[in-house]
Amino acid sequence: MTELLLLADTHLPKRARELSPDVWAAVDRADVVIHAGDWVDISLLDELEGRAKRLIGVWGNNDGSDLRARLPEVARAEVGGIRIAVIHETGAETGRETRADSSFPGVDLLVFGHSHIPWDTTTPGGLRLLNPGSPTDRRRQPRCTMMTATVDDGALRNVTLVTVRRGGDTV
Repeated sequence: MTELLLLADTHLPKRARELSPDVWAAVDRADVVIHAGDWVDISLLDELEGRAKRLIGVWGNNDGSDLRARLPEVARAEVGGIRIAVIHETGAETGRETRADSSFPGVDLLVFGHSHIPWDTTTPGGLRLLNPGSPTDRRRQPRCTMMTATVDDGALRNVTLVTVRRGGDTV
């Protein structure tokens, strides 16, 4: 069994000075941390690389040349038999599933960010789309969020949207 933590749109230090203690505790528990871009400050990448057991990340539209030099626009990995792709932006909500099926053939899970809006759907082709929202900038959402999931016996299970309070505690 492999524990996943999905993050995106951390926007440090613009939206928060640091990640909350509960986000760091989730990093410590996870076997794989996936970050779908908009880190903003390279120091978070350095911290996550030093702390996560395995880190899969991409750059986002708010990430500068220093982050783009170290991260791909699209990352692909296999975790416990699940083929995963990570990208920051998938475009407009309308047509997202069709575009994802077309752009990511052979992928089981696509993790993305950009909108700060949590998302969990499955495309007609069977591709699972997950956006964890943002643990630091809720925008028009009621809460800041991240996601956890488990990969077990080649299947994605226990996908959970975790609410993160601004003060740092999960709800």
